[in-house]
Parts: sequence; structure tokens; C-alpha cells
Amino acid sequence: MAAPLLVIAAGGTGGHMFPAQALAEAMLERGWRVRLTTDARGARYTGGFPDGVEIVQIASATFARGGVLAKAGVPLKVLGGVAAAQLKMLRDKPAVVVGFGGYPSIPAMAAAWTLRIPRMIHEQNGVLGRVNQIFAPRVDAVACGTWPTRLPEGVEAVHTGNPVRAAVLERAGAAYIPPGDYPMSILVIGGSQGARVLSDTVPPAIAALPLDMLKNIRVAHQARDEDNDRVTRFYDEHGIDAEVKPFFTDIPRRMTEAQLVISRAGASSVADISVIGRPSILIPYAAATADHQSANAKGLVAAGATVRIPESKLEVQPLSEQIHLILSNPDGALEMSRNAARQGIPDATERLVRMVEQLASPGEGAIEGQA
Repeated sequence: MAAPLLVIAAGGTGGHMFPAQALAEAMLERGWRVRLTTDARGARYTGGFPDGVEIVQIASATFARGGVLAKAGVPLKVLGGVAAAQLKMLRDKPAVVVGFGGYPSIPAMAAAWTLRIPRMIHEQNGVLGRVNQIFAPRVDAVACGTWPTRLPEGVEAVHTGNPVRAAVLERAGAAYIPPGDYPMSILVIGGSQGARVLSDTVPPAIAALPLDMLKNIRVAHQARDEDNDRVTRFYDEHGIDAEVKPFFTDIPRRMTEAQLVISRAGASSVADISVIGRPSILIPYAAATADHQSANAKGLVAAGATVRIPESKLEVQPLSEQIHLILSNPDGALEMSRNAARQGIPDATERLVRMVEQLASPGEGAIEGQA
């Protein structure tokens, strides 16, 4: 008898793909077959997926990009992707289909709905994304990574937390070395694609720190390709030990070693910071749909684990003052790290796995924790 097949639909950004990767890793360990369906854009983030995951690219599109002609072709492209997904599901008969949001998840989720295959979605943010808003009333279960999450009327959900990759989970609650008169690390991450506003503001804010502190600081800064050279040059000109790259493949290690994380408030970044347990300064992306990144940061703010700075108020001197305040207060930084770890949900993947298994075996009872 063939092992059950789980189809995971995700794509677009690391925020969708990292939780999908965590679920894929866990289900493979349980003997399931796992297939990821995404588009060419999402496929760029599949390098960390286990070799046992089948990667399938299916056509999808969004009205949010391109000119008039490109937008006119969106419906046909999406319908083509749905038809391709239907044919594949009719042949392979997945036990469950799980969508993690992003427009590349549309074909598989739509196909699962039309074929009445058990299906669920996982929303990482405190506000449902556009695609998940569409499918929330059309699935058998909704899992939420951030709580509370704004839901459509009549839709119930389970708070699972946001699954983190195995490399993050291995470092859950790792010992924190408070700042002091020795080498200290600052990790600057702007989501899976970097953030220009952080590249504009963080380097001069670090350069403005007192010299006796600055001499101990080393920086790992994730910057967009187009910003990489100028950010590298700025750090070099100011004698700051910095490594600047468009993407770090070893974020869990770097976060574990960091005395401070400066980041956007994407759901995956917040989950990683919480599970590992590190002091942070969060700058929510101002253009995020329904300001969902501010919602993502609420838990850490309320717990005293982070400093949240609205993008509209992000300026060099106030940011420098906040960095100095954290790095000059070892006891306070240690308490922030502990508060962050208390907000982490290291078993989020296990919670999601239980939901998948319950959908695959509906006779075993209702989904646990339905809110």
C-alpha cells in the first residue's frame, strides 16, 4: 500500500515557504510522501527542502504585477494551473492538501476544493492574506500562526503557531550571551528579500554608537542585490566589521550568536526570534496588507521582548539610541531574550501535523483546539 500523499501549496516569499518546509520535513519523517506545488518565483526558495519532497511548478499569476496585457492574461494562466493541478490530483489522489498562502497556492487549493479533497490553510500573519481570505470559507480547517488573527465572519480557526525549520528548532531556547565588553553580533534581516529602509537607516545608526561599544561590534546585514555594494562600502568606510549579503543560508546560527536582531516583523522572522529567544528591534513593513506586520509584532511587544519602531518614525538617531540602550544593559537584554523565548511555540509543527493527520482520518474526531 502506497504511503499517503500530502500536497503542500505555497510560494512567493520565504514567509510562505519556511513554514511549508517545516511541515514537509515533519511529514516525511512520518513516512508520508510530500509534494510541493509552487510557481517559478516560489521555486527560488526550495533549496532548503529535503530531497524527498517532489517539487512541481504550476502556472499561476497575480493582478498585482505587470502591465495591462499581463493582467489580462491572469485568469487564463490561473485556470490553466488549476486544470493541471486537477489532472495531477485525479491521478495521484492526495490524502490532504495544505495551502500556506501566496498566489502560487491558488491552483492546488482551487483544484482540491473542486475535487472535494480534504484541505486546510495555514495563515502566518495576524491578518489573513488575500489568497487565504478566499479559501478560508472553503476549507475543512484553518490554522493560524499569530494569535489573535482577524478572520472572515463565520470562520473558526486553531492557533498552532508558526512552524519553524528544523535548523531553527535545533536551537530553540539556546543560551544567550548578554552584551558586554567583548565581541558582540548584530543580525540585520529584512525578510527573505531584504529591506531598503533598513539598508538606509541601520548602518548609520550603528556607526553613530559610542566608539568603545562600536569597536566590539560585528554585523551580519541582509541587503538587496542593488543595495549590497553601497551598504558594504558604508560599513568599510566607517571601520565596522560587517558581512553583507542578499541572503544568508545560516540565519539560525547567526541569530543564535547575535546579541541583538534588527528585523522586519514578518511572521517567519518573528517565529524564529521567539523560538530561539533573542532581543530584537522590529520595524514592520509599512505597506504590508492591512498592516499585518504590526499585528505580528504585538505578542513580543506586550511581552517586553522587542522594541517596535513604525517605519514612518524610523530615523538614524532614535534607532541608534535604542541599539545603545539594549547593548549597554546586559540584564535588560537577557530579560528580553527570556521574554522572547516565552512567546515561542516550538511545537507549532507538531500541532500542524496533528491537524493534517486528523483531516486524513476524519473518523478519529474533530480538529483539536478549534476556536
